[in-house]
This record gives sequence, structure tokens and C-alpha cells, in this order.
Amino acid sequence: MSCSVARRLEWGTVSSSTAASGIEPIPEAAPTSLCAREPHVPADRLVAEMVPPPRFDSVRFETYIPDPNQPSQTEAVQVLAGFAAGLGGAHAVGGGKRGFFGFGKAKAPKTPAGPRGVYLDGGYGVGKTHLLASLWHATPAEPALKSFGTFVELTNLVGALGFQKTVQTLSGHRLLCIDEFELDDPGDTVLVSTLLGKLVDAGVALAATSNTLPGKLGEGRFAAADFLREIQGLSAHFRPLRIDGEDYRHRGLPEAPAPFTDEQVTKAAYATAGASLDDFPHLLDHLARVHPSRYGALTDDLKAVCLTDVQPVPDQSTALRLVVLADRLYDREVPVLASGMPFDQLFSEEMLNGGYRKKYFRAISRLTALARDAKGLVEA
Repeated sequence: MSCSVARRLEWGTVSSSTAASGIEPIPEAAPTSLCAREPHVPADRLVAEMVPPPRFDSVRFETYIPDPNQPSQTEAVQVLAGFAAGLGGAHAVGGGKRGFFGFGKAKAPKTPAGPRGVYLDGGYGVGKTHLLASLWHATPAEPALKSFGTFVELTNLVGALGFQKTVQTLSGHRLLCIDEFELDDPGDTVLVSTLLGKLVDAGVALAATSNTLPGKLGEGRFAAADFLREIQGLSAHFRPLRIDGEDYRHRGLPEAPAPFTDEQVTKAAYATAGASLDDFPHLLDHLARVHPSRYGALTDDLKAVCLTDVQPVPDQSTALRLVVLADRLYDREVPVLASGMPFDQLFSEEMLNGGYRKKYFRAISRLTALARDAKGLVEA
């Protein structure tokens, strides 16, 4: 059964843009279907794509505007700028494990004193990802010597390369930035903590932010104690950097814009170059057949995603896959136009009150933002 709605609507088959010039109108290209895409992503591409997402291409410390009422924000910029500058020296590999921290033998290369890892601790909406991406940009090293990715992307990399190959690949880096370190999956937390331990021994500097542990959402905006406990033996390598600020995303679910009709969505898909058009339930089925590490490639070159018949997701596994797709679309700033139910009704009350609720809140927030961005496709 075809995933794409792909209706041949009368208004969607020809373009009149060339009629005035005397050129014969040509048929509009049918929108692509995400379900027709089965990307195969080489492992080296997974590593090469571990850079700040397009949304954060241009962010720098200079573009972060600290709240004058929150001095910790100004301090964070200053500390991170100094941390980045300290990563410009020779890589610590070859200096011995202890030399990484500056306490090695006399012949070991000199390295900065103190922990070579920072943990950005703050609530939602205080700019942690902005600062983490700015740190990546400010670190004086070639892009091939520094990596930036979410916790999920890092676990996907291990799944694609294998543990030992991942260690070998990342050991030559100056810096590894991990956004949204997952504290709600004990197995993956142990896996990544072990990986980071190997990288610490190899001289790689680390920077991280984390999510909120299950049951803690709304009980406070900071998670440093949880993070340092979960990474166990690595805690001594991180300096927690607290960033105070208004926790504006904790005010509840954002109100999603009203969905459009199937006809409006389909018409917009045919009228928008580079758009995809899919039936939502069929897309969810397709995501189960594509590894989440390939969801970025699934969205390559898309200018808009158009979905018909949006319905509540049926189970948690499906919901978690949708969260990853929402993250990749948000990173790439791809607007999402939809019919059916609004995005704030995607997840059941049980899901929103469960251990992964932070992820679902994030997905709703991001899909809602992308839905607002897509309104112009219909209005145009």
C-alpha cells in the first residue's frame, strides 16, 4: 500500500507561471514520499555529520545575549570561552593517562590543569544548546577533530560502528559535545559512560547537557547531581556550570495550531518544490523499518513535510521513533504541514506522565514550532 497520498488533484497538475510568456505550462512534479526513501548511510557520514545542526550554524558566544538579571549566564560565556581557548594545544594522546589531567610524569606534554570536561546545568530555554554549539565553533581545531551530537546520535554511532571502532574513531578528537544526555535509559547511560571513559583516557575534552530524570520534571530546573551520579566514575572529569534563567518551556504544553484539511495539505505539497507528502499512519509504519541513525538522511533536501490524517501514536516504541524524526526535522528547520489531529494530542496521558515524558514534551514543542512555520505554505 502506498504511503503517499499522492492524489492527482486538478489544481495540482499544471503550472501557469509560464503562461504569460507564451511558454506552454508544464506539469508540476509530484511531491516525494518519505516512505519511498530507504537511505543507506555509510558509517563515515555518521561521523562527518556530528556537527551542530543547521539551526545553530551561526551561533557564537557573541550572539548569546545574557539576561542582565542572571549573572550566571554571563559567567557561563566567560568560562566556556576560556575552556575553548585552552583546547588549542597539542592533543594529549601519547602523554599517558594521567598526563591528560596535568598530573603525569615530568616528560608528559603539558595540558590544562583541572577537569577537561564541562557540564552545562540549567532549565529549558536558557540557551544550553546555543552555548554548547558556540563552544564547538570556538574550539580552535579543524571540524574533523571535534564532534557535536545528541546522546541518541552518539548511541546510534556506536550501533553503526561498534564500540571499539567508535572509540578508535573519536579518540583523536579535541572535543566531543553531547547535547541532551539521556538520564532515562540506564543501559544506554552505562554504554555511553564507558565510551566517555575510554575517550577521557585518550585525551578528548568533553562537554555535555542533560535531560531530566523520570519523575523530576517540574520539581526543579537543575540536574547536575543526577548527571554526575549517573555517569559514575566520570564525575570527577566534569565541572558543572550552572546557568540560571527563566524556565519558559515549563509552563505546560504549547498550544498547537489548528490542523488543515487533507485537501489543503495535498494542494500545498504539490505547490511546494521539495515537499514530501505522506499519510501519517503509513509513515509511522515506515519508521519502524528504518534505523533511527538514518532519519537525518531520510529528510535530505526536503523543503517541507506534508502529512495527512495525523492520529495519536499507538504505542511507546512508535512514539520514541517519532521523537527522533521530530528532532531531525527541527534541527534542519523543515516546516511540517498536517491535517488530522493537532500535534499536542499525539501522545496519550499515560505517555506524558511516564518516564519518557520529557522527550514527548520536546517533540510536541518542536513539531508545534514547525507547524507554525508551515502555515505560510497554505496562505501562499
